[in-house]
Amino acid sequence: MATINPAYARLSAGYLFPEIARRTREFQSAHPDANILRLGIGDTTESLPPVAVAGMKEAVEKLGDVNTYSGYGDSEGITPLRQAISDLYQGWGADVNMADVFVSDGAKSDSANIQSIFDTDNVVAVQDPAYPVYVDSNVMAGRTGRKNDRGQYEGLVYMPCTAENGFFPEVPKQKVDLIYICSPNNPTGTVASRAQLEGFVQYALEHKAVVLFDSAYAAFIEDQNLPKSIYEIPGARKCAIEVNSFSKTAGFTGVRLGWAIVPEELEAEDAAPGVLHKMWTRRQNTYFNGASNVVQAGGLATLSSEGQKQTNELVAYYMENARIIRDCLVELGLKVFGGVNAPYVWVKTPEGVGSWEFFDQLLTDCHVVGTPGAGFGPSGEGYFRLSAFGHRENIQEATQRIRDRLKL
Repeated sequence: MATINPAYARLSAGYLFPEIARRTREFQSAHPDANILRLGIGDTTESLPPVAVAGMKEAVEKLGDVNTYSGYGDSEGITPLRQAISDLYQGWGADVNMADVFVSDGAKSDSANIQSIFDTDNVVAVQDPAYPVYVDSNVMAGRTGRKNDRGQYEGLVYMPCTAENGFFPEVPKQKVDLIYICSPNNPTGTVASRAQLEGFVQYALEHKAVVLFDSAYAAFIEDQNLPKSIYEIPGARKCAIEVNSFSKTAGFTGVRLGWAIVPEELEAEDAAPGVLHKMWTRRQNTYFNGASNVVQAGGLATLSSEGQKQTNELVAYYMENARIIRDCLVELGLKVFGGVNAPYVWVKTPEGVGSWEFFDQLLTDCHVVGTPGAGFGPSGEGYFRLSAFGHRENIQEATQRIRDRLKL
């Protein structure tokens, strides 16, 4: 008799973004003439950089010729792309070698899959609020109990990110084994300082813990004093895994391409240097045949000098959107965070108004969709996320509606 994984029953009903979609559909059905503008999910809207399109077209043409056809590639990714990613990190001052790089179909997948090489008895610490995949994938793996009345899963260690600590947590007071950090942060739009990352690297080295660092929005950091990678911090190669993506910088959200960095020096409490690197290699070779060779060609093209110029222009476009959103909310007298060095704007909801209540109000009054902070964790209650990913005219129209219609 087949039985199911009981851990799935512990998940909260309704993943955040499907719930947003459900409420939006219901409103649209009741108001069919409403022009709803979506500043919620962080999905890119502008066209792919021309170099990426050209690179993929060339790769497709090669597949159409028996003399240049290629089948399976290395599960870790094609060598030129891995080297180009390493070069990108070296340009940031981060200590990353080609052998550390594992090309994948996206940072979200890696964020969920990477915990499979660690024992289910590991104690996991997560930023709160946090991107839901960090929490939900560990619930599915069986590392937690059910949610308690505070909205927290038993067994997880929550690291509160509040206005008081600048939306970046202190290192855990107790011993933990796996630590999830995202910088620039989704959803709060804040960026960790060098000193803050040094604190977590030092903690991990002392406790033989592993930091799982999500840097998917690193390209949006304009302040040269802020680190783009945890590998800019001495000692991080011994205690950190980093994931990143082409999704937001090159518009590959639907194309799907990312990478994980698992250094050979990485250690765990019961694993000498090299063991975790070999385990992730085995995991990828067993579960994954590698990212599409066509897509990898497009990704490689974006890392050329012309590709970087084009992707930087795309990033600048979204950051101007963020400025427009931020300025609007500040003008209304709301407390606003993020939107600088990150494409997300994090706003405190009006006094006495909950996150989902503010979602409904914004949808009803302005026909604008955002993301309730409570969907990212208990510490997100009372906050709201707006995304800079959108067409400029929609961003301008949405902010004008908010100015004109939002009742505060």
